[in-house]
Amino acid sequence: MTHLLNLLAAIALLVWGTHIVRTGMLRVFGENLRRVLAKSFGSRPAALLAGLGVTSLVQSSTATCLIVASFVGKGLVPTGAALAVMLGADVGTALMAVVFSFDLSWLSPLLIFTGVVMFIARQATGAGRIGRVLIGLGLITLALQLIVGATRPMTESPAVRALLAALPNEVLLDIVVGAVLTVLSYSSLAIVLLTATLASQGLLPTNVALGLVIGANLGSGLLAIIATGGDSPQTRRLPLGNLIFKLLGAVVAVPLLPQVHVALQQALPTVAEQVVAFHLGFNVALALLFIGFTGLVGRQVERWLPAPAKGAGGVRNSHLDPVALATPSLAISCAAREALHQADVVETMLRGVLPVLRDNDLVLAERLRQMDDTVDDLYSAIKFYLTQISREALSEREGRRWTDIVSFTINMEQIGDCTERVLLDIEDKKIRKSRSFSDAGMAEVCHLHERLLSNLRLGMSVFLDGHVRDAQKLLEEKARFRDLEHEYAANHIARLQDNTAQSIETSSLHLDLLSELKRINSHICSIAYPILESKGALSATRLRPSQLADLDDRAP
Repeated sequence: MTHLLNLLAAIALLVWGTHIVRTGMLRVFGENLRRVLAKSFGSRPAALLAGLGVTSLVQSSTATCLIVASFVGKGLVPTGAALAVMLGADVGTALMAVVFSFDLSWLSPLLIFTGVVMFIARQATGAGRIGRVLIGLGLITLALQLIVGATRPMTESPAVRALLAALPNEVLLDIVVGAVLTVLSYSSLAIVLLTATLASQGLLPTNVALGLVIGANLGSGLLAIIATGGDSPQTRRLPLGNLIFKLLGAVVAVPLLPQVHVALQQALPTVAEQVVAFHLGFNVALALLFIGFTGLVGRQVERWLPAPAKGAGGVRNSHLDPVALATPSLAISCAAREALHQADVVETMLRGVLPVLRDNDLVLAERLRQMDDTVDDLYSAIKFYLTQISREALSEREGRRWTDIVSFTINMEQIGDCTERVLLDIEDKKIRKSRSFSDAGMAEVCHLHERLLSNLRLGMSVFLDGHVRDAQKLLEEKARFRDLEHEYAANHIARLQDNTAQSIETSSLHLDLLSELKRINSHICSIAYPILESKGALSATRLRPSQLADLDDRAP
């Protein structure tokens, strides 16, 4: 029983090690990996090599598939070119299995020690993130050693040998078991390494191990299918096409397994080498056989999974792509795009305030107020989506961007609430009481409203581009808007003193409207604070030091 627990613990450590390396590599190279993939779709060989290189880094063809599937889902790349990337990605995973099949026992303590020192000493830097990757690599090699140690006593057990001898020699069953284990562990690399190790210890016959390897390859294809099951048809095309290639490869490989088994025994001395070599050969053969058919299969899956008609059902496609959550840098971009859509809805609400005020349009006011529910729903969806992003896989810059998006969506949600209050006040205090503003008062409100929309567009630009100069300009607008609000409030008081009838009737609404517009402008200008703070362009207080000294002198 102890040996079995040790084996399970070693397997868990192997899976965890691959997870650490995958998330660590995404954190170090996340945006660069996306850029490499995006630039590689010009030719099939370039796409194949890009998939190979990227997957060799992240050690997960599933992660690569999810990244590229999001590109396909958004119409950025054709399905055929993306399938070429996936053929290379599968070869990349197989190459990493070859690397880890070597005796790296001497390397494991070195990697873990170096990685821990780098991670602890420089945790928030690039060196610390690389140290995290080294820890994962060390855990993988350590786990393989532990698996060898845990299985050795089991191979000497007569009961285990009798059980293995009684297993049916059924390759289809082996394939199913390999696929299920891969789906459960979320790593075909871990299952292939585990299979090679168990086979080298005599716990698995070689022919069974080869069947498990085919199953592991099918399992990696199923993982992507499962992960994209709830997404758009465009996004599901790539996983489906990739699984088709794997299924065709399995159909070709199964009848040839006896001959392949003999050839491997003649070419390689150890069972572990034979298993790993078969895994590499299987994926290289897939790449060579099907690289010329990526366009054909791509067109076929596009026919099977057609894009829904635009506007079908009146439902807008959300930018919050669940597939992108596997790639935090891509998920951050998705959240930012959805936040900009939220800002567009807020701008529509604000733009409609003036027509309601001028034309006493209750129908428009009701429709605009209902849009605040949309703003609230978008805020909740974006916030929930961001909480699903793995913060440990974010770089420092991406972490700041995560915070900026949260702050931006909060401000947009509060602007929506303020706009709804403004519309309610206009309905209750002006439209239903058949009152009107003076010409001077209406002109002042229109001017503030125009400045407000201009500042909102500037704020959206600051959020999108993060330019310090625009952020400074937005913050300067806050002071100008505050001065205008004070000036127009004083003008209104002067009109009251002149006994202007319209000003007297709408006094409460007028002053409340000026105050709400200033509050909305403050929320807009808050977009600039994170950008300026990250650049060190904000002072600790808005009071000048000389003013602070005067206040101290006047204190009792």
